[in-house]
Amino acid sequence: MREIAALHQSAKQTPQRGIRHQDGDGLRRKCYDGPCNSGAGGCVRVEAEGLATGLTHYDPLSLGIAPGGCVIVDFTAFDGDPAGVAAHAEAWLNRLPCPSIALTTERVRLKGFDLSLPTPGEVERLEAVVAANPVASTVLVQTLRLIEQLPMQAGLVVESLAFATLQQGEEFRCWLAALPEQAQTPLSKPADSPPLILERRDDMLDILLNRPEGRNEINVEMRDALFEAFSLAAMDDDVKRVHVRGAGDSFSIGGALSDFGRVGSGAAGHFIRSERLPARMLADHGHKYHFHLHGACVGAGVEIAAFGGHVTATPTAFLRLPEVSMGLIPGAGGCVSVTKRIGRQGAAWLMMTGQRISARTALKWGLIDAIEN
Repeated sequence: MREIAALHQSAKQTPQRGIRHQDGDGLRRKCYDGPCNSGAGGCVRVEAEGLATGLTHYDPLSLGIAPGGCVIVDFTAFDGDPAGVAAHAEAWLNRLPCPSIALTTERVRLKGFDLSLPTPGEVERLEAVVAANPVASTVLVQTLRLIEQLPMQAGLVVESLAFATLQQGEEFRCWLAALPEQAQTPLSKPADSPPLILERRDDMLDILLNRPEGRNEINVEMRDALFEAFSLAAMDDDVKRVHVRGAGDSFSIGGALSDFGRVGSGAAGHFIRSERLPARMLADHGHKYHFHLHGACVGAGVEIAAFGGHVTATPTAFLRLPEVSMGLIPGAGGCVSVTKRIGRQGAAWLMMTGQRISARTALKWGLIDAIEN
């Protein structure tokens, strides 16, 4: 961390106190024979006093705030009203070309920030996430900023376009190149049984994810079956309640790793999601659904379930969203559904850290509604 000697020429009169840059050397890493040059920003630290006394009058780029890093605003020694300062700076924070993190003295979410964290250790952890995947981290927070203000169907379009962008990115290509050969083998084998089992009982529809040998990974076959089943429930007004469960030891471990990187281009992937994304059928009809989670609930398994009007989990279930570490963002609707349930900052933390959380924590946050045996 070093003090800035001078700011951009156009911002000579900007208050310089407390603005420090951390250079972006740590953002370069090797990926086989070529560099993963995902970003060249670096983290900028700002004292809250600077945010309160005129920093927001200047364009972030003129202050040396660039894509690939993050902005950390330190409120720990601030005597004023942090919530008031954050609210005043909200428009400026939303213009930042990188994630913004508020370092506070207590666990409180300051409006406008992408994350609010109460300890330096937690801030350092998120700095490391940004350094490892600066493009995915930036695209994620920019996507969540927009989705927070949009209807769910429009949010799904924004999410898909952002996901398509990252599908073409070097961070994802590096992750894909490092994927062990074993992980590229489909877990679900061709079977005589259908990927879903549907049972109609009066005004209720039961849906069972039926690939227990693959822990109900969502491959193309499963995705299309879910889209058809959810479409049926959406079109049939006589279906008042839909219960969704998974066979075997897990609800779903999410997207099949063997399918990643198979789409010819980001544009082609966006067209496929525009036509066959199961979340499109849940965005307007999620209130009908009760998702019953157990075991591993990862990636798309969490994203789809979060649309449900009622979500329950067994005591031993766990939930995780690892996509940013893959150079991506959640692309099965999770940027919309998870944000709707736990807010933008909660969603950003869960997605950026990839932290595995228990059913009890998910209940506390509102990601699920109850714990059931």
